[in-house]
Formats: sequence, structure tokens, C-alpha cells
Amino acid sequence: MPTHAVLQVEPRPDGDFYVADASWDEQTTATSRVYVDGLGNVCRRLTLPAGQSVIRFDARVQVSAEPDAIDTDAVEVEPEWLPDSVLSYTLPSRFCPSDELGDFAWELFGTMPQGWGRVQAISDWVHNEVTFGYGSTSPTATAVDVLASRAGVCRDFAHLGVALCRALSIPARYAFGYLPDIAVPATDLAMDFCAWMEVFLGGRWWTFDPRNGARRVGRVLIGRGRDALDVAMVSTFGKVELDSMVVWADETPG
Repeated sequence: MPTHAVLQVEPRPDGDFYVADASWDEQTTATSRVYVDGLGNVCRRLTLPAGQSVIRFDARVQVSAEPDAIDTDAVEVEPEWLPDSVLSYTLPSRFCPSDELGDFAWELFGTMPQGWGRVQAISDWVHNEVTFGYGSTSPTATAVDVLASRAGVCRDFAHLGVALCRALSIPARYAFGYLPDIAVPATDLAMDFCAWMEVFLGGRWWTFDPRNGARRVGRVLIGRGRDALDVAMVSTFGKVELDSMVVWADETPG
């Protein structure tokens, strides 16, 4: 039967990049409309007809040649001085139940000097302790589940990093988008969307990547939220089956 859906695959308008052009397939363009949600993410609503649907989105994006910014002197902001808009990112959420990880987080990182170094240590710990593998977790796995299994995909790495930061009252949020293989060795893994975390230090947000464990070039941000629930690639109001999905983010000459 016809099923309403919300898609989130378009780059955010406030990212550190420039979208030269973007287009959907003709059917999606003709039957959909765009809105920006309360978190600033670009969402597209449409009703999928009964039967099989094929949806395609293409874009050319100009990205910075510089890797993710870094400031090793950035300090943690005390809760009483956090901006009102940041406070919600210190609280537990559906996939980041930081209240359940408090004792663990304080035991591992509570005595470390506050600031950039402590957040980097959290990101590095998740990178080193969790094994990447497609299909190693379920779509409903929380950060607690990932900690127990020590396995997951980039979404799970980000959820665990976010939850550990929040357990220490460090504001952290989930982010996802496209990440081309620029200035890194190519791999045999199929390309997919990429998830990372953004942490509030020294009065601004910074990118940390527990999955890749490195500063990277060319991130194209799609969405930000408390966790993956806020920025689902596809949300449907009814049962649908995903037959296949192909993601590509390739560097083009010039």
C-alpha cells in the first residue's frame, strides 16, 4: 500500500562545504517536498506508491582541503556556563543511555585532566576497543549493547563515544554524512554513510571520529541529533522493505 516516508540524505546548508549542484530522480522531485526540522536537518517528505520504488540522489560538493579542525587547548565548559541550546546534549537519549554508563566512564576517564585530551582519549578508546563489522549489531543496539559486545558499525562507535562523553557531563551529539576516501588508502569495504560525533569544548563544537580514529578530509554533513533516531536516513509510517542501497562519495578531478 502507499506509505509515507521522510528521507534525510541531502547535505545540511550550514556545513563546511559548498554544494555546487544537487538533484533527485524525476519521480522523487515531482512527488516530494522539503522542510528543515527543529535540529536544522534537511528532510524530504513523500509518499511511496505501492510496489517497488527506486530513489536516487546525486550532488557535487566542494570541500575544504584541510582535515578536521583541532585545538588541543580547548577546555570543557562547566554545566552552569553551557549555552541553553547545548544542555540537551548532556542528557541520555534512546541510543545513548549515558546514565547507565556513569560508573564505567568515571572509572576509566574521571581522573584524567579535563579538556580536549580527555575527549580524545574517549574517542581513541572506542576506536581501539570496538571491532568494526557489518551486521555485527542490530538496528536497535544502544551504546550499552555496543560496550558489552565490543562490535558494531560506525553508528555504534559514535553512539558509544557520545554516551561516554555525556556520562562525564561533556556535551556530545551524533552526526552523519558522506566521507570520501581523500588522503587515505583505499579499502575493499563497500562505501556507506559515515557517522561520527561532535563535542562541545571551549565554546564551540568539534569533530571526533571514534570509527576511523583520525582527522579526515572531505566530510559532507547530512544530519545532527541526539543520536541516530533524530537523523534516520529513511523514516517510514508503515512497513517497507529495503531491497538494496548503494552509497558513493568519490573525489573528482579539478
